[in-house]
Amino acid sequence: MLLLVRHGETPLNRQGLMSGRKDVALTDRGARQAEEVARSLPVPDRVISSPLRRARDTAAAFGRAVEVDERWIELDYGEFDGRAPGSIPDATLATWRTDASYAPPGGESLEMLAGRVSAACSDLAEEASRSTVVVVTHVSPVKAAVAWALGVPIDVSWRMYVEDASVSRIDIGPDGPIVRWFNRRAGRDD
Repeated sequence: MLLLVRHGETPLNRQGLMSGRKDVALTDRGARQAEEVARSLPVPDRVISSPLRRARDTAAAFGRAVEVDERWIELDYGEFDGRAPGSIPDATLATWRTDASYAPPGGESLEMLAGRVSAACSDLAEEASRSTVVVVTHVSPVKAAVAWALGVPIDVSWRMYVEDASVSRIDIGPDGPIVRWFNRRAGRDD
């Protein structure tokens, strides 16, 4: 199984700001969330992380060697990084939501994200069909991995919400990937 874990809380996401490539640490609450999510999951055979500190620190809670894979880094928000979504002009936000090839100034498009995450998922599929692989990453890569598993376009990501320290599970069977869980949090059913 492929378990996609979003990192724990950071100061930026606690404030509702977009935190793409800004390399911020977990809050104390985020560190507790990391410990809780690690305890709630099966012991992984392999742990992979985004290179960003918030993901690596969450991955460390699993107590296993952590491999860094650049493909799991958050979407590059470019000039929007660190800003509140409400600060983006309505017309720009509308374009971003309807055109997966749109990239924020200095950033990355959803299509580019989907390409790298789909490749990472495909590379892990065979292994995840027979073992437990944990990937600690961010909001946008989790959404892209779910879109990959469902075989749907990446613009579906605008219709998903991924909470801090949540887990999404993709099983790989003879007919391909199946989404078993989405956005589960340890100790919560909602």
